[in-house]
Amino acid sequence: MIPSSSMPDLTAASRSVGVARAALDTTIGHLAAGGPDALEVHQVVAYDLAHAAAAMEGARVAVDYGTHGEAEARIACAFVADSIADLAARIAGRDEAWGLPAGALGGALSEVAQYRDPAWLAELAGMSGPRHLDNDFELVQETFRRFAEERIAPVAEAIHRENTDIPESIISGLAELGAFGLSIPEEYGGFASGGESDYLGMVVATEELSRASLGAGGSLITRPEILARALVRGGTEAQKRHWLPRLASGEVMAAVAVTEPDFGSDVAGVTVSASSLGDGGWVINGTKTWSTFAARADVLMLLARTDPDRSLGHRGLSLFVVEKERADGHGFSFAQPGGGRLEGRPIDTIGYRGMHSYELSFDGWKIPADSLVGGDKGLGRGFYLQMEGFENGRLQTAARAVGVMQAAFEAASKYAADRVVFGHPIGRYQLSQVKLARMAVHIAVGRQYMYQVARLMAKGEGALEASMVKAYVCRSAEWVTREAMQLHGGMGYAEEYPVSRYFVDARVLSIFEGADETLALKVIARRLLERAGMH
Repeated sequence: MIPSSSMPDLTAASRSVGVARAALDTTIGHLAAGGPDALEVHQVVAYDLAHAAAAMEGARVAVDYGTHGEAEARIACAFVADSIADLAARIAGRDEAWGLPAGALGGALSEVAQYRDPAWLAELAGMSGPRHLDNDFELVQETFRRFAEERIAPVAEAIHRENTDIPESIISGLAELGAFGLSIPEEYGGFASGGESDYLGMVVATEELSRASLGAGGSLITRPEILARALVRGGTEAQKRHWLPRLASGEVMAAVAVTEPDFGSDVAGVTVSASSLGDGGWVINGTKTWSTFAARADVLMLLARTDPDRSLGHRGLSLFVVEKERADGHGFSFAQPGGGRLEGRPIDTIGYRGMHSYELSFDGWKIPADSLVGGDKGLGRGFYLQMEGFENGRLQTAARAVGVMQAAFEAASKYAADRVVFGHPIGRYQLSQVKLARMAVHIAVGRQYMYQVARLMAKGEGALEASMVKAYVCRSAEWVTREAMQLHGGMGYAEEYPVSRYFVDARVLSIFEGADETLALKVIARRLLERAGMH
């Protein structure tokens, strides 16, 4: 349905985005003038700046999207209005801290005011946002949606409620579809050709799998992706020939072991050690935590300290591929001849079940010399190699967020149409309509945002934008799933409706692949200042 009101003014929306971005540039300059410690001294402003900048980048993408047609233009103007209202709220009462004069947003608010009008928004409630994908990607979407609906959705609730393992039939089915080889070069048994399709295909597939289940679908292809990109970037030719075809086929499943109990996003502080043995091998000691899928995985991508000089920070870290036996979700304990031990303790979580996360304890665990990614040339390069995978992992996390949001929106829309309160379906009330409209707007723009970042990354760009889209869309997912749950009323709090699963699953998105606060302060805000040549 297209609202009966007049065609929205994209030019005005674009002007408003320009005003907002100019204000953000002023704040960037203001923070830079505070010296090298400004981001630490003004953490609250820097955090809000990062999220506002991410939103405005999304607004810019929305305006471009709006040129496709009338429905897209309405979605774009609604998103721009929401984003500028959010920015105004962040600045309100803190103009001086932001380095802005009163009224810095000028006429931006007034130009988009009509697109915050409840009556105007209510008319958008039944509107969907066309994807505008090429035929090849439409086929990818249809293929993975069909698999997700037929193979994942029927077991998603049972996996969540009973905290069971992902069925092997799902893993083997995804392997048959080639899902694990989407980012692995063709010469190593994958399907990546080095173009835009590698990144777009990945996010399209990830969204559809996440729509069925975050824990049992959308996240399965992320861990092989992270390891594969690290190997492509810095592995020896022998390592690429050995591991990449096995990752692409699904013969080998991977987990990531980077986080430690005292060091999460601050990976420069990693203490797990890899000490060289006389025979050229390595011995691992220490504890990792939040290693998702570690039991079922055949290999761990392990970041460890190979130089005991802690003052080196991330320059003393190296990356390893550590082989292990498969185990189930109840935890595991393996022993090596000669006394080495590897134990995995499961960490129970409120959502994101099926993958399972673990605390891993390495005690004298020996690995061969060729486990070091890159061989001798990879010594001390572990931080950079794992970041190669994690930057794309942030884009994938945005895709997972969009998938969860889409599932929550569909559930809320259906419930609102069927549930009668005070004589009418709740979907006919203005408040419900505005909620649904804003949910649809955020999903449509979030999707286009991730497509745009995928295109940038295909050109070797977009590292900052990947962090931005992750920060913005994951926060949106928390709000969308919360509103979807609220529209269900009391039944939203009941496990028999999947919307409760979407809500608890969405909550993890702003925590993993870079905790929201660290991502905003240490990555987005810092890079904004660096990009401007001011910090």
